[in-house]
Amino acid sequence: MGTLNVNLLAVAAVGMVLAGCQSTRFDNDGMDRVTPRPAPLQSAPSGSVTQSQLPPPGGANQFPTAPTTGSGAAPASQGTQVASLPPANAPDVTAGSVAGVWNASLAGQSCKIATPQTKFGQGYRAGPLRCPGELANLSSWAVSGKQLTLYDAAGGTVARLYSSGSSRFDGQTSGGQNLSLSR
Repeated sequence: MGTLNVNLLAVAAVGMVLAGCQSTRFDNDGMDRVTPRPAPLQSAPSGSVTQSQLPPPGGANQFPTAPTTGSGAAPASQGTQVASLPPANAPDVTAGSVAGVWNASLAGQSCKIATPQTKFGQGYRAGPLRCPGELANLSSWAVSGKQLTLYDAAGGTVARLYSSGSSRFDGQTSGGQNLSLSR
């Protein structure tokens, strides 16, 4: 039985070699069937480079006026942190719009915060998932008007945020670090 397999293998190998020899790929006539190379493209015209001075700045009125909060709040010079003031166009926040899982960004680090609508502490339970810094102590959250407030287990404020889009909150922690929540 082993000799029969070897003989069959030898016949198959010889057949493949002979089939390869019948190919027209190696004939000189086969080279004529190759398509000629396309003609090179002409270069596109280019303009000349010029040098000139920029016009002078627009003066004192070149920048738009600073936005206002529209709430008549005290100016920053009296000790109020401007970043903690609500934006004039911030929508009112509801517990239903906050409930879910959020991607938090604090001082260049990110984590997730779960905000289910389970009553707890100052409002609802909150679950930080591997969050850095002040967010690691987060245990509850509550909404009041335009503001979302995050609390620790002792009831102290961890952060205050305001809606800055349909799926985004921006604000600061009690320590003054910028905090963003997004979905």
